[in-house]
Amino acid sequence: MTRRGAEVVTFGCRLNAYESVVIEQSLGEAATPGEDIVVVNTCAVTAEAERQARQTIRRLGRERPGARIVVTGCAAEIAPDAYRAMPEVDALVSNRAKLKPAVWTALAGSAPAAEETAAEADARLVGGFAGRARAFVQVQTGCDHRCTFCVIPYGRGESRSIPAGEVVGRIADLVAAGHREIVLSGVDLTAWGRDLPGRPTLGQLARRVLTLVADLPRLRFSSLDPQEIDEDLIHLLATEPRVMPHLHLSLQAGDDLVLKRMKRRHSRAQAVALCRDLRALRPGITFGADLIAGFPTESEAAFDNSLAILDDCGIAFAHVFAYSERPGTPAARMPPVPKPVRRTRAARLRARAADRLAALQRARLGRRADILVERDGEGLSEHGLTVRVPGGAAGTIVPVRLDRIDGDGRLIGRPVAAGG
Repeated sequence: MTRRGAEVVTFGCRLNAYESVVIEQSLGEAATPGEDIVVVNTCAVTAEAERQARQTIRRLGRERPGARIVVTGCAAEIAPDAYRAMPEVDALVSNRAKLKPAVWTALAGSAPAAEETAAEADARLVGGFAGRARAFVQVQTGCDHRCTFCVIPYGRGESRSIPAGEVVGRIADLVAAGHREIVLSGVDLTAWGRDLPGRPTLGQLARRVLTLVADLPRLRFSSLDPQEIDEDLIHLLATEPRVMPHLHLSLQAGDDLVLKRMKRRHSRAQAVALCRDLRALRPGITFGADLIAGFPTESEAAFDNSLAILDDCGIAFAHVFAYSERPGTPAARMPPVPKPVRRTRAARLRARAADRLAALQRARLGRRADILVERDGEGLSEHGLTVRVPGGAAGTIVPVRLDRIDGDGRLIGRPVAAGG
């Protein structure tokens, strides 16, 4: 039987995933019973992500004749004519409008003109979340930087911050609803506040959240630019136990020449020093990183530097991408690395990161951890490790002793008394 109803199909980054939750909620409230409408939330970070989105749209057109197919997200923002020309597509919604409930109210059931009016809107919702344990609060969107490989600024626009008062109010509501951990998120999260009066910093926002939402147990951050982590945030990491001892850094590479050609704002030495200094301030802190393999002109020696930065920075959680040309970007005009080499290098980075993660798991055995259980007796430690807690109830924070590693490579936690 062909599936019918309101549905959101998501591609790409975690921010897209969070926003899709908000879209799904708005669509569910707006769609009439029996209405068949599908929203495809696209991504433009790689050519493969765009290919998969187009393939999915064509498949939906075949499998769900009569369904209204609405396309949004970065790929549709950057190349609207390409998606508008697809016979399966009924409407486009801009990134600035896709969190507006009124847009989905208009699109669900009528109003093909909503595409054009949506383009003028600017989303003001700040939250999207999955499950009851953790909530992801979008405090910033857009980006003012122009890294040579990236099209996201063209899809998301200039950096825009949600005022602190709105953020605090939203977080207070989420905590009151039972969420035990808040993750502050954004396209360029460390840019939060630069467009607001007084130019407050992300660290100042975090301090205000922790002060005004005193019953928030855990605060975490999504990806951070290592060059833009402010002193207030560093001080919080060093002194505030409710700030989780885990950071995900937007490194992209570990070689200075490649970083320069990427137009990144940090050097290799600065990234290594940051991790070293934070480890001294917060012993046991763990790090993740975004890394691109096979950037144009990347030599074997340059790649070796990227491979080594996993060890030098202590990266145990890596999001690795094989470089993908984005038309219109400066990097797409640089001498390319052969695609098979890119894939091989990406695999080597993932393997090294997997080794480091396994070593971190072994190093934590026998230690105490507080696990936020998210689903099916599985949750997240303060340090970002996935831990199985037999019998753990979703939405609770369970103190455990990290007991063993099972055959799937997951840590098993043995519940202990609080403080034990």
